[in-house]
Amino acid sequence: MVSDRLHSTTPWAYNRFMRNRGRLLSALATVALVLLALTAVTLWAAGDTKITVSVKTLAGRPIDRAEVILRWHANAKHPRSSFAKNLRTQFESRTDQDGSVSFPGVPQGSIQIQVNAHGYQTFGQIYDIDDEEKTVEIKLNPPQQQYSSH
Repeated sequence: MVSDRLHSTTPWAYNRFMRNRGRLLSALATVALVLLALTAVTLWAAGDTKITVSVKTLAGRPIDRAEVILRWHANAKHPRSSFAKNLRTQFESRTDQDGSVSFPGVPQGSIQIQVNAHGYQTFGQIYDIDDEEKTVEIKLNPPQQQYSSH
């Protein structure tokens, strides 16, 4: 009689254990995926900045159609992530009539900004940018007198 009772409850207890174990594993997998997704989104979103470059003359007048090139360089604070192999590191555009251009989605870190405009000296400088939004004002010099040795 004792053996009948053990055999009759054992399948029910076993099935309940397996159902609960399946639910537990499913819940743990869901939590792990959510944490992984939140970590990836945080790393991706926190490392980007919107850079606005304003190009003007020494007198303060805007320079339109100036070529602006941004080059991102990894540094100790903002290293290149191993999972982001297709990270865009160079951005190019031209200024509008107000002498400004915006670059959204630029990785934070060391940014080299180069500006070329017809009739002005080429500008180039490296900035460490850690902000979510940054405006860089650049004043271009007129060309220098050229001398010939002949």
